[in-house]
Amino acid sequence: MHRIVLTCLAVLSLTACSTFKNHHSEKQTSGNPLFQGWYADPEGIVFNKTYWIYPTYSAPYEKQVFFDAFSSKDLVNWKKHPRVMDTSGVKWAHKAVWAPAIVKKDRKYYLFFGANDIQSNKESGGIGVAVASRPQGPFKDLIGKPLIDKFHNGAQPIDQFVFKNKDGRYYIIYGGWKHCNIAMLNDSFTGLVPFDDGSIFKEITPEGYVEGPFMFMRNGKYYFMWSEGGWTGPDYSVAYAIADSPMGPFKRIDKILQQDKAVATGAGHHSVMHNARSNNWYIVYHRRPLSETNGNHRVSCIEKMEFDEQGHIKPVKLSFEGVGMDRL
Repeated sequence: MHRIVLTCLAVLSLTACSTFKNHHSEKQTSGNPLFQGWYADPEGIVFNKTYWIYPTYSAPYEKQVFFDAFSSKDLVNWKKHPRVMDTSGVKWAHKAVWAPAIVKKDRKYYLFFGANDIQSNKESGGIGVAVASRPQGPFKDLIGKPLIDKFHNGAQPIDQFVFKNKDGRYYIIYGGWKHCNIAMLNDSFTGLVPFDDGSIFKEITPEGYVEGPFMFMRNGKYYFMWSEGGWTGPDYSVAYAIADSPMGPFKRIDKILQQDKAVATGAGHHSVMHNARSNNWYIVYHRRPLSETNGNHRVSCIEKMEFDEQGHIKPVKLSFEGVGMDRL
């Protein structure tokens, strides 16, 4: 009888220890970087109760010819979706596809991207758009040519972001070379339509702007964010402004994301995700490991983003832990 009891206790003890071990070996935070590999310019968005991130594959421009995507149900565990788009499906793009921006409309997913890194109006390339029936693609070229292929108001046609306004209109906000434009998309995303004054492109460049625009709404206000500094340097960073219209005017408030010499440098080119259930806000961005000098060595990371009582964004602290679980 004693032997049976001791055996049972031993089995129960082992089971309890195993359960305790399994419980505590589970990943509790996302960690930074979020996933392995060199990835930059991460576009974070929520589709169908799933978090998605679409980053640039960070490599020399001749090899930067495809996009991978990553999905998660809880922000902690991520699944890779390789080659959701590549230049075989976009015949006019032959190198340097980067900074993807994605939006869902009428059960279709539209992926906007910059390609070819054009330096003048004499070169072929600019901002394109591809379409798929699923967020994991495959994405194929929508119009067979760039949507924007010229310099307007001094803005290089790169770093596009698509913003849906509360009136249902979709705007494309983009620009490198320290200039930012906003334009209005037509219903099929195959072209642009003029504003009421007849203009197509309006410049909304705030002080300090370099590239990487992003916009979101909170409590009826338009938050406009962008990257400052040089993307290969340690001073790459993110600043923001708040306005009552997507057209601005946008007066720079402060810098909220920048290098931490104890963690990483070159923290910038971000996006923002919101969990409406928990009302948590997250900033997804790239940064460079402290020991790295290769300009293409960038990794995608995430931190919680918080606001003060005035609605201003609090400075974001870089971490190795990342964020905890937060299901949609």
